[in-house]
Amino acid sequence: MKMLRLPRSKVQIGAPLPWSVRDAQGLLLLSRGHVIESEHQLELLLQRGAFVDAEEVRATERDAEPVQPKVSVPPPNLFGLWQQTAEGLKKLLASAKQAPDFAGRVDQFAQHLMELLDSNPDIGIYCCVRQDNAQNFYYGYSHSVQTAMLCILMARRLDWPRGRLMSLVKAALTMNLPILDLQGQMAAQDVPMKDKQRAAIRQHPVQSVALLEKAGVTDADWLAAIAQHHERPDGTGYPLGCSDVCELAIALRVADVFMAKISPRALRSALSPQEAIRELYREDKGGSLSTAIIKEFGIYPPGDFVKLASGELGIVVQRTGNARAPIVAAITDTAGQPVARTVRHDTGQPGFAIVANATDKAMLARLPPERLYGFSSAPPGPSVQDRPPKA
Repeated sequence: MKMLRLPRSKVQIGAPLPWSVRDAQGLLLLSRGHVIESEHQLELLLQRGAFVDAEEVRATERDAEPVQPKVSVPPPNLFGLWQQTAEGLKKLLASAKQAPDFAGRVDQFAQHLMELLDSNPDIGIYCCVRQDNAQNFYYGYSHSVQTAMLCILMARRLDWPRGRLMSLVKAALTMNLPILDLQGQMAAQDVPMKDKQRAAIRQHPVQSVALLEKAGVTDADWLAAIAQHHERPDGTGYPLGCSDVCELAIALRVADVFMAKISPRALRSALSPQEAIRELYREDKGGSLSTAIIKEFGIYPPGDFVKLASGELGIVVQRTGNARAPIVAAITDTAGQPVARTVRHDTGQPGFAIVANATDKAMLARLPPERLYGFSSAPPGPSVQDRPPKA
């Protein structure tokens, strides 16, 4: 019996296995037709060592019929829902002065982000990494959303209590309250920061706290994180140059800076995730915050454009237990020519290993992300701002 290592990319979560799974000695682990219910269950199986009979695989491929979709209705377009978040946050923050329960509405928006992220964390990360067609006007709002998303991942990785996590996420959403539109202007300008802009930037932590207190925010951790999120333990930060910086503020600054580095501006290109992670790791001296981000993003995060050992170019679409070996959707053939249908590869297989980052991104300009994940491109449903607040 010739054994092949279980191909991760061929296993569909929630669907019956097309062949039996055995260990390295040929002992039966799972019978054909068994349903693997979760990514966690699959990861444990692969770590144990999972193999399939080569002849059984060939026989299954010969007898296979065209796969019919399990449902006729396509899954919701998560990309559209993520795209709505910047406009949703803009509307929310514009109501800070008159909303009767502004703090509660920010809490609801934070909950909405967590629900989106839980639907598919890989898509959330993809939207942060792939910003080729980002609108500069919304930069301040999209950056706040992306920073909040990273705060969720980071705090969960560090096992922070839910209350502490929520304070951090709400701080990320509101940290730049008085300069959100200014951030959009600066993202679009092709000249360095002006003195007037620099002065506004240096004062925004104090002004943000004042605006939030007027809007009824009383959460001390939320407010302290914003007040100190540009301070540094060595005293070189602003606006006060203090060195006694709270942990939430340090975490917020790390997430804020990392997201800013991987976001493009008119004046500069975005850093690659690998460059941003290296800089973060050096600055944090390999501390818990940088380690948490590396573990959540992986070395090649979803959205990264890479070249495979096969010669194909593709986009990372799914993380795995191996930070260096994600699942990649190929968008070219082995000669580098675009293909109409994407094929997923497990880069843990030597023939499809990632060999480099791809640099020519022209072919990505019109590539709909829905193609990579199988989502409908229909308009998304109502945003969180269109729903009434929870009682």
